[in-house]
Amino acid sequence: MISRGRPKGAPEAIAPVLPHEVRATVRNHLAGKIEQWFFQTEGYGVVFIVNATSTAEAHELLEKLPLGVGGMMEFQLIGLGPLAPLAMLIGEPPRS
Repeated sequence: MISRGRPKGAPEAIAPVLPHEVRATVRNHLAGKIEQWFFQTEGYGVVFIVNATSTAEAHELLEKLPLGVGGMMEFQLIGLGPLAPLAMLIGEPPRS
């Protein structure tokens, strides 16, 4: 899953929460829940690649992060999966 967050709150309100957010994010990364994380270079926010079986599970994980608990983030969740048509390049039919 990819989650992009954008703060709803003012930067002054977010700043004191960020150290807690970073620690919680690192804990989730070490637990294998957040696989990759990026900062957006255009706009504001982060992009997480989350190890989850559904967008609902990913949303639950993100809502438990300090900025999620504080209502300072909004999330756009996009389900991801393997690029199945690549199987044609190696002579295998795509899985359905």
